[in-house]
Amino acid sequence: MTFTDELAPVADPVWDAILDHPMVRQLGDGSLDTGPFEYWVKQDYVYLVDYARVFAYGAATAPDLETMGTFADLLDSTIDTEMDLHRAYAAEFGITESELEATTASPTTRAYTDFLVRVAATGTFGDLVAVLLPCMWGFNETGLRLAADGMPDDDRYAEWIRTYSGEEFTELTTWCKELMDEVAADAGEEARDRFRDLFYTSARYEYRFWDAAWRQEDWEL
Repeated sequence: MTFTDELAPVADPVWDAILDHPMVRQLGDGSLDTGPFEYWVKQDYVYLVDYARVFAYGAATAPDLETMGTFADLLDSTIDTEMDLHRAYAAEFGITESELEATTASPTTRAYTDFLVRVAATGTFGDLVAVLLPCMWGFNETGLRLAADGMPDDDRYAEWIRTYSGEEFTELTTWCKELMDEVAADAGEEARDRFRDLFYTSARYEYRFWDAAWRQEDWEL
């Protein structure tokens, strides 16, 4: 049994909760009001900035040249491709580039990204992979399960599902899971327990990110 197989009992209840969240259910059937999703698009743009920083740390701490190169490629594609695609996707909702750039991180976004960057900066390479994996695995699982139920009529929501259920993102998720398995195979039980705890924290933030968008969470002061 691989380490990610061992993570399944930890991960599956979180993925189930995400799929059962009203925002994700309504995204899947096309009935979601645009307000919460526009909020999600803006916050995800903020998230991507620090997500790219995690890739930079991954490149710096990778144990071999091949893995270093993969993280460097992910950093480059996030900054130079994915963020451009995100701007184009946001424009479909009438969100301008200046609005994206002016977005203030919500309490949940700030907590999540601070957690990711702190672990990447102060933890081991295995710790970094453990906190990175839930974003890929969670989105891929959500996209695949929604796609299995059929595409919504709203092309913008269908595009989201196609992106995260698609072959390219599925391959990226598989790569990250296999990397986690490799790192964990060489780790002691104490490190594996730490990886499991970090993974679970990051997965729970994935759920909270959806929930914050649904509530359109804001700072009270």
